[in-house]
Formats: sequence, C-alpha cells, structure tokens
Amino acid sequence: MTRINDRIRAPKVRVVLATGEQLGVMSSREALAKAIALGLDLVEIAGQVDPPVCKIIDYGKYKYEQAKLKKQKSKSATRMKEVKFRVVTGQHDYNIKLGRAEGFLDANHKVRFVLQFKGRENAHKDLGFVALNRIIEDLKTMAQVDQPPRLNGRAVAMILSPLPQHQRKRKFHLFHGELMEEDDFEEDEAPQDDEVPDEVPDEVTDNDSEEAAPEAAEEAEVGVS
Repeated sequence: MTRINDRIRAPKVRVVLATGEQLGVMSSREALAKAIALGLDLVEIAGQVDPPVCKIIDYGKYKYEQAKLKKQKSKSATRMKEVKFRVVTGQHDYNIKLGRAEGFLDANHKVRFVLQFKGRENAHKDLGFVALNRIIEDLKTMAQVDQPPRLNGRAVAMILSPLPQHQRKRKFHLFHGELMEEDDFEEDEAPQDDEVPDEVPDEVTDNDSEEAAPEAAEEAEVGVS
C-alpha cells in the first residue's frame, strides 16, 4: 500500500521532486508543506529504506502510470509452455503440435518439448534425439535453442525460445492437420498460357443422337459411290 501526504508515518524523509531534483532529508511535515505549496502530493515511493524516499508529484497521475506499467509487464511476461510427443506420433498430430508450438512462440512464450518413452521404446532412446532435432530444424524460422535435447529418465526434453519478432516466419499452417504451402493461401488466378483447363465434354441427348444418325448415313453413301 502506497502512503501519501499525512499518512506517511516516518518522522524524517528524503524528498525528491518530480523532475528528479533532490531536496534532501527533512521532516515529513516540512516535506508535506512543500508539496501542498506546489499543489501536489507527497508520495512515499521507497518505504523500506531509512529514511524513506518520498516524491512530490501528482498522485493521481502517478497511480495511473504505475497501473499502466504493471499491465505492460504482465503482457510481456514470458511463460513456459509445454508440448509432448511420442516416438509413434504420426505426421498429422506432429503438424498440429508444431502449429500450436508456433502459436506459443509467436506470443513470446518459451516452449518445452518433451518426448516420452513407454515400454520397449526405452531401448531406442536415440530416436528421441532424432525427433527433437527434427523439431529444431522445422522451427528454425520461429525459434532458437534455449536448452538442447537432454535425456531425463524416460523422456528427452529441450527448450526453445522465440526469435525476435521481425525474424519470425511461421511454417506450419494448420488445415485438417496438413502442412500447407504458402501458395495454398494465394487467391486463385486465371490459367496461364501453359495451363490448359480440363475440357468438359458436352452432354449428349437422345435428340442429338437421332440427328447425327442421318448425317452418318449420308457420309456412308458418299463413301460407297
């Protein structure tokens, strides 16, 4: 809780102006009188030191700036996310998991990748390192290695941290678990000269067949003569 004005209990305080100028140590009454004379508040900003440090500022503005700063820190706080794999994880699930991992990285979170072994898989733990190195390669446009793959009991784990924002490029676009190419997101274009669209045969009706029959007969008679 921030103490202000007459709520400040210390008999003496070190006073600082809003500009950063230090007025030195004085009694809390004298400091409060100076704050009132300037139309501002005496705000205790470091109560754990002796004597406490107080600043002569607009308390309303100070409170707003502190709340804004706290909100910014909360948004920028890096969290650790986790994505789990198995040796038998198929391509479909692999794409989905890496798509989620890219989302975490794009939100500035670190990601811990864990590959767990079960049963007979423990005899082939080298496959875990192969799988995690594959992930490193697939996510190289989004992340860098923060902690390389390490064996820990029945699992191999590693930690990747996001690249700077301007260097990131997502590779895994999820569509029914399939890895999509960039071209799949472009609008359909008209066929080029070297692209010939498939021809659709005209529908043949019974009338067309009857009309074609006499013509075929005439052609046959001409051929005989």
